[in-house]
Amino acid sequence: MENLFSIEGRVIVITGGTGVLGSVIASYLAGQGARIVILGRREEAGRGSVDKIKSEGKEALFLRTDVLDEAVLVRNREEILGRYGRIDALLNAAGGNMPGANISPAQTFFDLDLDEFDKVVRLNLTGTVLPSRVFLKPMVEQKKGNIINFSSMAAFRPMTRVAGYAAAKAGVTNFTQFLANEVAAKFGEGIRVNAIAPGFFITEQNRDLLTNPDGSYTQRGEDVIRQTPFKRMGKPEELCGAIHYLVSDASSFVTGTTITIDGGFNG
Repeated sequence: MENLFSIEGRVIVITGGTGVLGSVIASYLAGQGARIVILGRREEAGRGSVDKIKSEGKEALFLRTDVLDEAVLVRNREEILGRYGRIDALLNAAGGNMPGANISPAQTFFDLDLDEFDKVVRLNLTGTVLPSRVFLKPMVEQKKGNIINFSSMAAFRPMTRVAGYAAAKAGVTNFTQFLANEVAAKFGEGIRVNAIAPGFFITEQNRDLLTNPDGSYTQRGEDVIRQTPFKRMGKPEELCGAIHYLVSDASSFVTGTTITIDGGFNG
């Protein structure tokens, strides 16, 4: 019987692929035989990830990008198509937060920096919508493809402090459902759109929010652990199984859904 989980030879594009989570996911998918394209702003980190993947005998490419610049994304797309001839999956892992879009315990809603709020919403939400539009085109032409968005626990349980990030990720979840229905209705069942919603994983973006300089948890980190049945933060590699499933044909009847990977936090 055919291996439904095989992703051998598939071309998978990952925005935000130079981050902690993106780089681990890229390495894992490459190890499963996929051809990986890492898109990001940090060239040194991106090329380092590609070199590591290639040293293991796998195929990878890094391209500098800006998920808010359609012209740059189109150039990325054409370069990928020129090299590989197709794009099978897009992982929208780019995102982040800014201090001004948060509200600290000592602040009120009136202290929210609307300029930084807008930037955070654009990075996380528009930075998902725009790459989806650019990389969907070859999927429509080949009548098969897969988009996986990155949502968050904040989409389901609006978090104190991270007002901008929570609003943006709620938008990502909603957009996932919208686009899944839109592409199925207009282009057929060969193109699927889903999302994952990671729980709490220590990344460069949230390290200072969740941990103290000595590695102990902040009050917020303690609050997270208390509400997580597994009583720990997630490990980046624990995202890989769900993503592998969504990228593969094992999930061929799955679209418009968001899989939570949270140690029970949202239970």
